[in-house]
Amino acid sequence: MEKTIRTDFHDAMSYGRYLDLDRILGAQHPQSTPEHHDELLFIIQHQTSELWLKLILHELREARRLIDADDLGKALKGLARVKATQRTLTEQWSVLGTLTPREYAEFRDSLGSSSGFQSFQYRAVEFILGNKNARLLELFTSEPGAHELLSTLLGEPTLYDAFLRALARAGYAVPADILDRDVTQPWVLREDLVPVFRRIYESPDTPWALYQACEDLVDVEDNFQFWRFRHLRTVQRTIGFKTGTGGSSGVGFLQRALDLTFFPELYAVRTEIGR
Repeated sequence: MEKTIRTDFHDAMSYGRYLDLDRILGAQHPQSTPEHHDELLFIIQHQTSELWLKLILHELREARRLIDADDLGKALKGLARVKATQRTLTEQWSVLGTLTPREYAEFRDSLGSSSGFQSFQYRAVEFILGNKNARLLELFTSEPGAHELLSTLLGEPTLYDAFLRALARAGYAVPADILDRDVTQPWVLREDLVPVFRRIYESPDTPWALYQACEDLVDVEDNFQFWRFRHLRTVQRTIGFKTGTGGSSGVGFLQRALDLTFFPELYAVRTEIGR
């Protein structure tokens, strides 16, 4: 060990204290009795996913603020980080995929009624991207912090709302009722918005940042769908078509989620480009 390396941290910040490792590494509490070897994998998989979701939400909220301030360049930097984090989240399913059906069945009852369906951060990410559902707040009446966060995001414009308002400020003909829409409602396809994106994609005069923002939003949605699909396949290979621990239909519920979309006009416009 090099002589200059510090070894005394009684009065200095250490790696473990900075990261609060005592609490983080002590936060895994398997419920199976006797403790099943593979339950630790299951817990760590979901805890790390929640940490990445926290970062994604952090970056999406900042990207929305930057778009509102017409600082699109910095917003795109944030979206690049979101996309990289999404890829990490998706690849994590390969780790959980090492859990065999028999191994999971041996401790699954220990989960009780807990389920990833109850992840408030996952719902928060969906809310800020446009898939809002006020009924989901009912899941979190026993968790005041989660309920407050989702209530706040429910009443705030989405990332897409912010982008459309930025387009309007840049002179694009975004329909006025879209700019004044009830942001507590989930986004649905607006055909009259497609020509706006067609102009962005087809015009040689389009500022590059606007074009890149459209493509980044498509990337974010694609990544989200890849994550959903890997989730579906991991669940199917582990429990088949059993009912979910939280009461959902399991694979059938996850399959229907694949039909959800955040930015439908950015896909619809591709049919129109070049016509």
